[in-house]
This record gives sequence, structure tokens and C-alpha cells, in this order.
Amino acid sequence: MPEEKTLTITNGSTVKKIPHVLTVAGSDSGAGAGIQADLKACAARGVYCSTVITAVTAQNTLGVQDVSVLSEESVAAQLKSVLSDMRVDVVKTGMLPSIAMVKILHDSLKQFPVQALVVDPVMVSTSGDVLAGPSILDTFRHILLPMADILTPNLKEASALLGGLRLETVSDMRTAAKSLHDMGPRNVLVKGGDLPSSSDAVDIFFNGTDFYELRSSRIKTRNTHGTGCTMASCIAAELAKGSSMLSAVKVAKQYVETALEYSKSLNIGNGPQGPFDHLFKLKRNVVNSSRLQPFEPSDLFLYAVTDSGMNKRWGRSITDAVKAAVEGGATIVQIREKDAETGEFLEAAKACLEICRAHSIPLLINDRIDIAMACDADGVHVGQSDMPVKTVRSLLGPTKIIGVSCKTPEHALKAWEDGADYIGSGGVFPTNTKANNRTIGLDGLKEVCLASKLPVVAIGGINLSNAKSVMELGVVNLEGVAVVSALFDRESVEEETKKLHALLTETAANVGSAQLV
Repeated sequence: MPEEKTLTITNGSTVKKIPHVLTVAGSDSGAGAGIQADLKACAARGVYCSTVITAVTAQNTLGVQDVSVLSEESVAAQLKSVLSDMRVDVVKTGMLPSIAMVKILHDSLKQFPVQALVVDPVMVSTSGDVLAGPSILDTFRHILLPMADILTPNLKEASALLGGLRLETVSDMRTAAKSLHDMGPRNVLVKGGDLPSSSDAVDIFFNGTDFYELRSSRIKTRNTHGTGCTMASCIAAELAKGSSMLSAVKVAKQYVETALEYSKSLNIGNGPQGPFDHLFKLKRNVVNSSRLQPFEPSDLFLYAVTDSGMNKRWGRSITDAVKAAVEGGATIVQIREKDAETGEFLEAAKACLEICRAHSIPLLINDRIDIAMACDADGVHVGQSDMPVKTVRSLLGPTKIIGVSCKTPEHALKAWEDGADYIGSGGVFPTNTKANNRTIGLDGLKEVCLASKLPVVAIGGINLSNAKSVMELGVVNLEGVAVVSALFDRESVEEETKKLHALLTETAANVGSAQLV
């Protein structure tokens, strides 16, 4: 066992251990399997992944066109480089195309022990191309399998390791798992995704004592390239995080099933075996491609914030209200639903997102990070007592818009330091839409704007009668106004939005002209 230390993040006196998987496998130019799948799977599971490349393949969705095996010296050098320095937790193997490479891996792990070895005996690609010859089988059986903490063959690989044993039923898979376990691995997972006699995807896990029959629905899709690599890498990732073997296997199976379901309609390549999306993001860009541009400060010009109570009072749905605001000229929309049930809120957010995307208008969710993530909103707005901006950023990633409410210059500076994109400052005027909201007035707004390194949108009691005085402050960072009742507590949301947009446009033009004089 290595000492309890790997790559680290240091935060003051606290040192956090980062789980680390090393994958030893071939490169797939189509990025569906091999090293590329391992990297994506580990990233999706929150684990650091380093690599040792054993071969470079030319392959796509049609199959494998070429295999170039790297020299044994290169593989040995890569293994030593990583294992001697980076304190690997788990090693996962894929394509090992020569007897010498298997022996080199064996010797390297003897010199640099790890917590677990996951052996995925890659011999045949999903498309049926042979990636490792029969001469390697004996070496696998006698050298690598006795070191393995888990062996993860598919039906063809299990059959090859067992001398051509036919595997056609779940009972056959149990027999195979037991026979493979007798060769030395501490655990065996026989994957039955191609089992002809089952309508489910059935895997058999055997730990030397008990059999576990793991079933999931069979996903009808062509996008299955790299499922074996992904399953093994996910198991390795969960082991690196400290999971038990059975728990790691269950998580991996659930993850692969979810990824296949998510990716079943993706269209990448012209062949019969397409890749799938490990990170659950590709469809978002396809479906919602109308809103790909980054956040611009000018998006804050006319910021519409919904209110469910006002919408109910006027007998309109939130989608009708958002559609009217957008068509009237709102440049950004925030959905604020304090009382809605989660399911109801999510469906409303999805519907509003479609409206906003059709007009290339960003949609933000107030406070509810879970709703924003579930519907893939453009961002969130949080208050001083809500989830910290740094935490929000770590959850949403670098591209989502994050706004934060600020009343003081100190708040504004912290928002910038924590990674916010803009701040909302107010209440500028008294308002009934938010209880116990301290008014800062025009002077307080100006003070925050001058201190802020981020664009500012003014909020709080702003309407047609006073919006002009806000914009006439003329401070550089003030980009617009956020309004609630001025739009949504009116008979015609669209008409009120048009009036306010016209007023803001005229005022901004006059302020700009005055500044040029």
C-alpha cells in the first residue's frame, strides 16, 4: 500500500487527497473508447486520470483501420514516470497488445504498488476488430489476472480467456465468472450486454463467495462504442474514491446506463457504432444552440424579474409573462419562484428557457442552483445569505452567468473576488416585492457602482417614473435596471416593457451625449 498522499490541493492548513486513476490503454482517434473514454469517464466521476498509451489506433464509427503499437521502452518509461511520482490509487488496464507489455506492467506494479488493479481485457473492439492476439492469453492468465482486484470481460473476452467456452445464458455467465475467479482475480464482472437470450442488460459479479445478478434496461441505440472501457474506468474511479468493490460496480453500471439513455439519439459519424456522451452536455448545445454567446454587460439593460403572485393576480401563466416581457424588449430574464414545488418550478423553467432561447435572451434562476442545473439555464442570481458564489461557480462551471445581490462596496469587491459575473445593487427605492429589504438610495447605488469591478444592474422599486433618474447617474459600471412590479404587476406586460425599454434607450443616449461634451 502506498502512503496516504497523492496530488493535493492546499487550502490553509487543510490538505485534501485527490483520487487518482492511471489508465494503461490504447488511443482511439474517434475518442469513443480507449484512453479517451477513460479520461472522460474519470472526469465525469470527479477523479484525476493520468495515462500510459500502449498503442495508437486509427478508428471511427465504422471500425478500426490501423493499429500502431508503441515500443515497450516507451510504455515502460511512461509507467515509471507516472508511478514513481504521482502516487496513483488505482490502475486500470485496457489494450495491452504484446506479451512484453503485460510483463512490463506486472513488474512496474511490483515496484510501485497501488491500492487496486482493474483489468479490462480488451481484445476485441465493439465493432468486432481484433485488438490483441491469442498469444497474449496465457500471459494474461498467469501474470496479470492473479494481480487483479477485479476482471471485467465482456462475453467474447470471457470466452477467449476460457478457451472458447460458449456463453449464451445467465447460467453460462455464472459458470464463466467462477472459472475466471479461479485464475486469480479477487473479483470478476462478466458483462452481458450482448447476451442474446436476455431482453435486459445483465452482468454477473462474483467475489469468490457470492454471485450478484445486476440487471438494467437494454438501451436501444447505436451509440455503444466504449461502454466496456467506460465501465472499467468508472469502477476504478469509485475505488479510488474509497468505495467498496460491489458499490463501485453498481455505480458504474448505473452511470453507463444513464449515459447510454442520454446519448441514444446523438448522431456522430456514419457507422454502426457511435460514441456516447460521458459528460451529459452534447445535447444541450444541439438543442439550445441559439444561446451560445458569452455574457455581455449590455444583457443587463432591461432585466425582467418574475413574480408568481403578480402573475396569479392578473390571471396569466409564467410562460405568458416571460414571453410578453421578451417580446417587449427585456434583455435578460430571472425566474423568481419562492413558493412553487420543485417539479412545478422545473417544468416552468424549461418552458421559459425555450422562449428565451428562441430570442437569444439569457434566462437566470433565482437562488435555486438545482433548478438551474436541471434545466440548463444560462445562470443564477444569489443573495448574500444564499449559497456562496465560489460554491455556485464550482457547481455550474466557468461558462454560466452568476449574479449576486450587493448593498455595499465590500459586498461588490467580494463578488468580484469570488467569481461573479455581475452584481445587482439595491433596493434603490422602497419596494413591496421583497420583505425587510433595506433601501440604499441613489447615493448608495452610486457608491457601489464606483467600487465595483463588475457590471451593475440597479434593482428595487424602479419603474417608469424613476428609471430615468437611475440611468442619469452616469457611472461607468451601471448597465441597466432590474424590474418586477413595473412589468408584471401591470395589465399588459409587453406594453409596459416596450415603454420602459424606450425610456432607458433615450436616457442612455442622452447620458452618453452629455458625457461626450
